[in-house]
Amino acid sequence: MADEHHHEELIKGVAKDQKLILDRSGQAIYIYLDDTHKICNKNFAALLGYKSVAEWVANETPLDDVIEKDQPAVIDAYMRASEKLEANSLSVTMKNVKTGRRIKTNVLMAPIAYQGHGLVAFFIEKI
Repeated sequence: MADEHHHEELIKGVAKDQKLILDRSGQAIYIYLDDTHKICNKNFAALLGYKSVAEWVANETPLDDVIEKDQPAVIDAYMRASEKLEANSLSVTMKNVKTGRRIKTNVLMAPIAYQGHGLVAFFIEKI
């Protein structure tokens, strides 16, 4: 329970610290600590058909936003970013949760640090 509260405080701090980028970037962005503790901007939520940032954050299975065929590559790229601290990019087909429409994207994953904890920032562009 202490970890849960700590992670909640971490993601709130990251959201506050990165507010300028999340609010002003034209790209779809999300920052990920774990399936429960993550934040995105309005562009990302809208791209995938969520009504709000809060609706996407409430989704406990964010990998489901990626088509099944691309999920292993996303996991591998995430592991490189989070464990090896290497930024990397890949093409990923995501899906709109409301319409099921497929969305081809380029995703840049970059490791970031906040208060001594590693997270991964995702910058997504539709292609």
